[in-house]
Amino acid sequence: MGNFGYEKLEDPGYFAENRLPAHSDHIVCRNLQEAWDEESSLRLSLNGNWKFKYSANLLELPMRFEALDVDCHAWADIRVPAHMQLEGYGVPQYVNVQYPWDGHEDIDPPKIPTKDHPVGNYVKYFTLPKGFAEHGLYISFDGVESAFALWLNGEYVGYSSSSFDAKEFDLTPYAKEDGENKLAVQVFKYNSGSWMEDQDMFRFSGIFRDVTLFTRTKGIDVYDIKAVTSLSDNYQKGELKVTLKGCGKGQMTLQLFKEKWDKALNIQTTDGDEICSENVSWTGKIVNEKVFEGVGFTDPKRNLCTDVAEVSLNVDAPDLWSAEDPNLYALIITLYDENGEECGTILQEIGFREFVMGDDHIMYLNGKRIVFNGTDRHEFSARTGRALSRKDMETDIINMKRNNINALRMSHYPNNSYMYKLCDRFGIYVIDETNLETHGTWDAAGRGKKPESYMVPYDNLDWLSMLLDRGTSMLERDKNHPSVIIWSCGNEAYGGRVIFELSNYFRKTDPTRLVHYEGICHDRRFNDTSDMESRMYPPVEEIKDFLKEHRDKPFICCEYTHAMGNSCGAMYKYTDLTEEEPLYQGGFIWDYIDQSIIRKDRYGNEFQGYGGDFGERPNDGDFCGNGIAFGGDERKPSPKMQSVKYNYQPFAVIVDEDEDIVTVRNRTLFTNTDKYVMRVCVKSYGKTEYQKDYIVSVEPGEQEVFGLSLEEKIGYGEICNKTGEYVINVSFLLKEDTRYAEAGHEVAFGEDVFIVENGPEYATEDETSGIIIPEKVFGNDSDISFAKDKPYTITYGMCNIGIKGEHFEALFTDGVGLTSYKYMGKEMLDSKVMPNFWRAPTQNDYGNGEPARYAQWKIASMYLMPKVDIYTKYEHFLGGTELDVKEHDDHVSIKYNYKLWTSPEGECFLVYDVYGDGSIRMTLSYDPVEGLKDMPEFGIIFKMNADYHNLKWYGYGPEETYSDKMQGAKLSMFEGKAETQLAPYLLPQESGNHAGVRFASVTDERGRGLLIATEIPDGMSFSALPWTPHEIENAAHHYELPPIHYTVVRASLGQLGIAGDNTWGSLTHPEFKLPVDKKVEFSVMMRGI
Repeated sequence: MGNFGYEKLEDPGYFAENRLPAHSDHIVCRNLQEAWDEESSLRLSLNGNWKFKYSANLLELPMRFEALDVDCHAWADIRVPAHMQLEGYGVPQYVNVQYPWDGHEDIDPPKIPTKDHPVGNYVKYFTLPKGFAEHGLYISFDGVESAFALWLNGEYVGYSSSSFDAKEFDLTPYAKEDGENKLAVQVFKYNSGSWMEDQDMFRFSGIFRDVTLFTRTKGIDVYDIKAVTSLSDNYQKGELKVTLKGCGKGQMTLQLFKEKWDKALNIQTTDGDEICSENVSWTGKIVNEKVFEGVGFTDPKRNLCTDVAEVSLNVDAPDLWSAEDPNLYALIITLYDENGEECGTILQEIGFREFVMGDDHIMYLNGKRIVFNGTDRHEFSARTGRALSRKDMETDIINMKRNNINALRMSHYPNNSYMYKLCDRFGIYVIDETNLETHGTWDAAGRGKKPESYMVPYDNLDWLSMLLDRGTSMLERDKNHPSVIIWSCGNEAYGGRVIFELSNYFRKTDPTRLVHYEGICHDRRFNDTSDMESRMYPPVEEIKDFLKEHRDKPFICCEYTHAMGNSCGAMYKYTDLTEEEPLYQGGFIWDYIDQSIIRKDRYGNEFQGYGGDFGERPNDGDFCGNGIAFGGDERKPSPKMQSVKYNYQPFAVIVDEDEDIVTVRNRTLFTNTDKYVMRVCVKSYGKTEYQKDYIVSVEPGEQEVFGLSLEEKIGYGEICNKTGEYVINVSFLLKEDTRYAEAGHEVAFGEDVFIVENGPEYATEDETSGIIIPEKVFGNDSDISFAKDKPYTITYGMCNIGIKGEHFEALFTDGVGLTSYKYMGKEMLDSKVMPNFWRAPTQNDYGNGEPARYAQWKIASMYLMPKVDIYTKYEHFLGGTELDVKEHDDHVSIKYNYKLWTSPEGECFLVYDVYGDGSIRMTLSYDPVEGLKDMPEFGIIFKMNADYHNLKWYGYGPEETYSDKMQGAKLSMFEGKAETQLAPYLLPQESGNHAGVRFASVTDERGRGLLIATEIPDGMSFSALPWTPHEIENAAHHYELPPIHYTVVRASLGQLGIAGDNTWGSLTHPEFKLPVDKKVEFSVMMRGI
């Protein structure tokens, strides 16, 4: 097949053949309107249907398929861009550290699998528009996994590897300007470079990014642009140095405009102000060049534009680019031929900014200490894998900005070029990462299963050229994006000389940016590889201890707060550290979006699939589900985003009702708070009693205190004139529309809760529990109270005791508990009420062994039995044992003593106080037992019919909350449905808990049901889901959960914190564990409504 040698696939020195050198990602258009529309008539997309044949390995390749005399029109169609495995050819495979072939073929680097090596044979027939290729024909492939060979009209064109780097080839010698052309592409899943692509991700193959034909202009043509900005005179003067590589003869005009934008993501030019311009003449010449002399490029390309022109443009008082204010200028380069006729236009967006390491070893942007409130992000769609649409990328960027994320690590490869434009325009700091990860090689060597020589690249210079080529491809394409401020050498590839050489290449080629690499923490021989100390998942105390001894570099977490499933507990400890320790400059959450793939179960219902769901072996299960956004079509933020947004908010807002003040600390670098509206709002049980907007001024990095002027209003009864609980909420809202949100979007808030006790008394004659729910909450005619002294009757049976009042009837069964509660003649319970000590394990729980360590509490929850004396046991089961009943003046107490099947054995008590108004106070108590470990939960559980599925709660929300994940939640009234409370994490697990709940209701469509409340000042934890913790725990996917028959209500003192420092051993922080070393007691009230 032409001149391509398949044996070279295993040669690390062979990574490209006849490929054009990398260059900037600018687009040459015919005119200015095309440039603004980002649609060039000099380019022709080949996206769409291609002809396709699948081969299981190299031995099954179709013979001479590239030849013109082989007709492929009858082949099957396949979409481009797409992954073969998502188009019905082979299956996706998710693996983390291990290589996909592990256990199937015993190979060492740089060998590749031979038995299971899928190859995609692509053919595209196309006809060129008349005159399109008059000035040459070229082709670009933006992403092909993992390597490919290329033919046109039967002639071999070239080869390239590296899945995520752009590749271009010259098709001019082989193209037909008239008639049909046959483009043949053979895509290999594996090549020697596959050892460098062991990222934690689904493994695919195929053409998954755009394929485009393009031509050059008829006059001069610009092949590469290098735009470097510099600032001086305290940032009051800017200089733009433009280096242009091109060919041909003619003239160029360079104009610099200040851009303006509209709400549809497009940039307007009509109001742009021209800053300055220059005319440049070229005589032009044709030369040849290679990226690396003697490496990889065996046929230097003709018509390669390498004539160089350099231009400097000066700007007074430039508007600087930052994530807070992403000011962009438009560099418009107009191309003319020798006759002065316009032949092309280039629009290059420019951002003036300076990113440096200070003498104090702190990173500065435009003179200010930067903090990365970041996230890592794999490119992923649940429908199309890594073949993302522009809408997917726009959705992600908008959600990041709306949730105060200011930084993005392109993990662990260069992303689609459009993503960088979005980061430029919306304002996101970028760590651009080389396509490198070899985790499986050094992990195997580190565990003694392989020798040191197995590690890639380490010190083996055989890999140097390939790695430098990958770094060069990334740098050259992305070098003009102001959002890119750090080059990263890759991810989890240990250390060694080869990566050190790549870091030196970055510094030498681009001194305007810093260099990052985390792996040197494992190999300190080349500590200068990274300009910053970078770690993954270190505990906060470990960071503090390290920086006590090492003050020569800033510290970032390139991965932290592992967001797998229900996670991100205690994240605030990391963000707080950025304000305490100057050298700690933030981190990147792992990661942004779940890597899940939509599948169908045997009944045709769609579900989110993960590793192993496609029959692939080996796999790493659901470890691909680490997102703060869900997969699926809508790419919605998960409940974890509530905490992320708060911890990353640009202003710290501390409300103090006692002092009638709010303290505002401005964490931004450049933005005064007067760019926002400060709204002061007083609410009572979710209802607004007072609201006023202010414009306040707090300079960046400063703190100010403002009076709220609420004390007199409250004191004179203008507001808060009734006894109850109130919330003062102070928030900062966008004053004007932005690209990512409309005016009124909240960017930061703080609140304080206070009690008014001197308001008018409630009109109640009877003594109550002290829990009073205002009429406005449920729209009643009067307030709802508990434990009123009303008449009731008691019926003592052989095995049961019945208590009946005006509107209710309760039945207590000997040795069981509360088994029936009717209100207004309607049964509310579908199960007995029982103590509960268990939650469905989260992935953090599984990772730290919690289900095994705390398994006794699961058994205790499932198999509770009444604790009776052994001598009366027989009588008990005959119904002869009497309940522990005490009659009081205004209520009846019934006490149950349960044996806990733990070792050592424990016990708990559940006391019911029943009042004549139908209120039942349930008090659960537990005395500590030496030797029993922490319990996951302490509370009660019962079932209601699924008709009771409407929820209201006054507590923290709107998203789920836990003791270590309260940040970002507000105290208010919230509503929901039981069937939507279980978040769609890939693995069903504990979810839907609401902490700090004062009261809640579970009702049917008529508003009838149960009201649950607590007298605990800080509230209880409450949830209502369609399944028990045990049913949730037993399901590996959401479709495996049982059909909905019940609403399972849980009320508790609390749960273990969710944790999340990592998902493979980190425990819940001690302060977020239940205090089971002393007597624990929890009391909750229940009554019908």
